[in-house]
Amino acid sequence: MSEAYVLVLYYSRHGATEKLAQHIARGVEQAGVEARLRTVPAVSAVCEATADDIPENGALYATEDDLRHCAGLVMGSPTRFGNMAAPLKYFLDGTSGLWMSGALIGKPAALFTSSASLHGGQESTLLTMMMPLLHHGMLITGIPYSEAALSATQSGGTPYGASHVAGQNGRPVDEIELELAAALGKRIANLSNQLQH
Repeated sequence: MSEAYVLVLYYSRHGATEKLAQHIARGVEQAGVEARLRTVPAVSAVCEATADDIPENGALYATEDDLRHCAGLVMGSPTRFGNMAAPLKYFLDGTSGLWMSGALIGKPAALFTSSASLHGGQESTLLTMMMPLLHHGMLITGIPYSEAALSATQSGGTPYGASHVAGQNGRPVDEIELELAAALGKRIANLSNQLQH
């Protein structure tokens, strides 16, 4: 079996969620664990539409094996009406084989999101993303207030997970949001190490 890794699984439409994912992966690797960045293809209401096997740019598409063999998971999605985006939900809906085998039981997991507005449903999105992971038996963690940036943030970042507020004009991810994303990655990496030993 290969080295342990933390899967950073995300869907991103305009790049903010992807930026958080990259900083979460940086935090994972700062803790001495491999980070595996993976995304999911967009879904379409057009039945004939299919995605290429390899995306044009960015992370590779996630497979069930990426989930099965991870030591920990950090999952992210932009907020869509207070819930995760359909492409990530579609991917998770196809993981019943992992649920039946219990492959994810006891593994640590955390979440991240981005939204256009401050009250755009970030916390409800993070909470609803927890639901399928709880059904898989994963151990959910957030960001503790021992992370000073959590008390200093004026935009994204919650105890439920890392987040970003883009605003109506697509404000870039700020330094505190990036700091909290990296802290979340470190947290999952450290927990995955502790749970494996």
